[in-house]
Amino acid sequence: MYCAAFIFEPGTYDERFHALDALIEEAALATPGYLGAETWRSPDGTRNNATYFWDNLEALRTFSAHPKHLEAKRQYTEWYKGFHIVISQVLRSYGDGKIEHITPNQRDRSEGVPA
Repeated sequence: MYCAAFIFEPGTYDERFHALDALIEEAALATPGYLGAETWRSPDGTRNNATYFWDNLEALRTFSAHPKHLEAKRQYTEWYKGFHIVISQVLRSYGDGKIEHITPNQRDRSEGVPA
């Protein structure tokens, strides 16, 4: 599993942004291997983080090459003050089992921590 974190400082969004953003979401949903996304905003609202989860690296690469995604990348300065991308391989994920998440709970109950 891989995740791509798109960390950005929002600028001004217009009608074209919202239309293209909707098309990009459709492209992600239609890409085999797309698992889902979650978004976060800094407490002061100056930065956002949209993290997208992918079953494998090929799925992420397929989405990255989608024409609508490439179009958005070319126009980012119109809508964002800046951005940073982090691509990560998910080696393990776990929790106490009380909240659902896109990544599986891989905690081994023998670790002595309640799942």
